[in-house]
Amino acid sequence: MGLNNTPASERVHIGIFGKRNAGKSSLINAITGQNLAVVSPIAGTTTDPVVKSMELLPLGPVLFIDTPGLDDVGELGKMRIEKSYQALNKTDIALLAIDGTTGMTEDDRILIKHLKQKNIPFIIVMTKADEVSSHPVQNDLAENTIWVSSKTGENIWELKELTAKLLPNGGKTNRIVGDLLQPGDFVILVVPIDSAAPKGRLILPQQQTIRDILEAGAVSIVVKETELEETLKNIGKKPKLVITDSQAFAKVSKITPNDILLTSFSILFARYKGDLETAVQGAKALETVHEGDTILISEGCTHHRQCEDIGTVKLPRWIEEYTGKKLDFKFSSGTEFPQDLSSYKMIIHCGACTLNEREVKYRMQSAKNQNVPITNYGILISYMQKILARCIAAFPEFQTKV
Repeated sequence: MGLNNTPASERVHIGIFGKRNAGKSSLINAITGQNLAVVSPIAGTTTDPVVKSMELLPLGPVLFIDTPGLDDVGELGKMRIEKSYQALNKTDIALLAIDGTTGMTEDDRILIKHLKQKNIPFIIVMTKADEVSSHPVQNDLAENTIWVSSKTGENIWELKELTAKLLPNGGKTNRIVGDLLQPGDFVILVVPIDSAAPKGRLILPQQQTIRDILEAGAVSIVVKETELEETLKNIGKKPKLVITDSQAFAKVSKITPNDILLTSFSILFARYKGDLETAVQGAKALETVHEGDTILISEGCTHHRQCEDIGTVKLPRWIEEYTGKKLDFKFSSGTEFPQDLSSYKMIIHCGACTLNEREVKYRMQSAKNQNVPITNYGILISYMQKILARCIAAFPEFQTKV
């Protein structure tokens, strides 16, 4: 992925929900002007949430989520409905497609209740306007309702405009690191090149951080951990900040003088997308684990595991070395995040670079609601290295606490 491409995690997620044959897939095709979704008169054509990234004016970069029908049947149907409801956790704006020839049903009302509970802005889209002689609005959400026809294009443009207005505050305004920098500042990024690194490219959080540094008018210098010491000697100017891959914390913290701010990519992303203070407090739960306790290690993406994988190999080893206890580690990845967290002593999440902000906050809030401490890789590693206070000192919100 190039620096000019907007990652899926940074796009506005628009979820399309509704019963089977309510016209969800046709609606996506009409909105985008492309045949992105398979359309069929056979009920239940969409069997899993399907995502598609694109540019949609006037919103900009978006990601559409086409979900299975809310009225699916059978055991498989029940699982598909669960997938549709899971998609709510990452939905920024919801479009509820209702077949205009039949009207709203109990399934639709249940979904509206969930949308309200999760504070997801939504529009009720009455489809198939071309098949209905009159277009009444028979609900108490008239200002959220619009009649459209995917076949004739009626009100499709108006739907796009209405959708754009639902985006809060004009979209995401917080920064990864740019708010900590002044034009001309130097930032050193320490990027280990090991067996897990993708050939010929930087991983997503590194790309996004470099882009944010550039947009702040600052200068980024990218080095391997073996080159850091020489770079600090030869740079001719003290860097404002050193950002490292969490796995290199021990070596990088020894090399980097104490008067230079130090943090990691995953700590930056905990602040950018989630609740950094909750994650910092969550790391302290490591002091209360007992022999045999279960710890969930969760990753936002799915990837081929290497022999020294950070999540499944290195972290469990480091945690058991730190605590001196034999623990039971469970793992989740991608969209699979348990609803019931009560069996876990604590949760350790990755930096979540592939997840959007809404899903990260949903996961953190789920843990808080169930009184399960949650932290992330970089925060926990820096805590075990006894450098956590130093690694969060860069952030204004923590300067009175460290």
